[in-house]
Amino acid sequence: MNIPNDSGSEGKQKLKLVHRDKVSFNNKFHNHSHVFHARMQRDVKRVVSLIRRVSSGSATGYGVDDFGSEVVSGMDQGSGEYFVRIGVGSPPRSQYMVIDSGSDIVWVQCKPCTQCYHQTDPLFDPADSASFMGVSCSSAVCDQVENAGCNSGRCRYEVSYGDGSSTKGTLALETLTLGRTVVQNVAIGCGHMNQGMFVGAAGLLGLGGGSMSFVGQLSRERGNAFSYCLVSRVTNSNGFLEFGSEAMPVGAAWIPLIRNPHSPSYYYIGLSGLGVGDMKVPISEDMFQLTELGNGGVVMDTGTAVTRFPTVAYEAFRDAFIDQTGNLPRASGVSIFDTCYNLFGFLSVRVPTVSFYFSGGPILTLPANNFLIPVDDAGTFCFAFAPSPSALSILGNIQQEGIQISVDGANEFVGFGPNVC
Repeated sequence: MNIPNDSGSEGKQKLKLVHRDKVSFNNKFHNHSHVFHARMQRDVKRVVSLIRRVSSGSATGYGVDDFGSEVVSGMDQGSGEYFVRIGVGSPPRSQYMVIDSGSDIVWVQCKPCTQCYHQTDPLFDPADSASFMGVSCSSAVCDQVENAGCNSGRCRYEVSYGDGSSTKGTLALETLTLGRTVVQNVAIGCGHMNQGMFVGAAGLLGLGGGSMSFVGQLSRERGNAFSYCLVSRVTNSNGFLEFGSEAMPVGAAWIPLIRNPHSPSYYYIGLSGLGVGDMKVPISEDMFQLTELGNGGVVMDTGTAVTRFPTVAYEAFRDAFIDQTGNLPRASGVSIFDTCYNLFGFLSVRVPTVSFYFSGGPILTLPANNFLIPVDDAGTFCFAFAPSPSALSILGNIQQEGIQISVDGANEFVGFGPNVC
């Protein structure tokens, strides 16, 4: 794989990372309550799908020098929560793509399209790209694709997601442009039949731990490392996404990256406990452990919004929070949230801190915006955690917002901070 970089070695190239709700193309989704409920419905499907994939032991097939981009919050409809702008082909055609730390395949919708959902950018046409090259069925690249097929000598891929979304088409080598950095010979799916919850985005940029993800394909040149900062919903700033070992920050709090051989695409981290205020909640550390059979554990996922904990752990955590917020007026539960407050008319409120105790000692204390979130326009705020229907815990993107997170796959570490966005 070749990575020409016309920006030289001065400074880092960043991709802009944007939350989906800030990239609007459909006015009917501007109502806060509607957007929230739609997001929670997507989130429930995402969690069910993720748990199914982990329990089945398959995380890849559901059925500068540094470079990067800003990350934006995606569309008012779509599959993921955060989007990047990437140039596809030669000359590059700019496309919004969902980032997903739990997926490995990189793909875009392509002409001719037998079945395609609506996207904001024009469909990518391989015939207009000088660098598009189909992959043969006998190639080593095709061998790495789970459930690969063959049609007229060309490698075919098919990915079916747990929520009913799917993409299928041909595999190709193509040039991607991220900022001013050009990456040649990236294996991507050229989707000719696509459906489901991807509306708005042109495709998906898989950032998982497998060899076919964008990170995996760059591992030899870029050290199997990337760093991102998900933009906070309460600011007008953009987040960022960077690739390469040079993107690893100085001053981060580093914890071990845990690999699950049964689900190699996911990034697991060690969690030893939860804190509310100055109290560590009495929860057994075993509640968060990954077993030898690949069950349980804590997955860090950009595509899940709300953090989930096993029911026993969640209830102890929630009850500790309720005990320390007795002065706030309660409200009825909303959607997946059972702990909500009526804060209409309040200019400010005092709430206890919420912390994650990581294995090895580091403690991450969350900003209040990352655990008490508005769910309507009437002043209702909810405790933004939920019980998991399994032993698996998921660290969602609401809790990740505004915090720089770095994954150093080569050295097996995950870092938190020191930067914010």
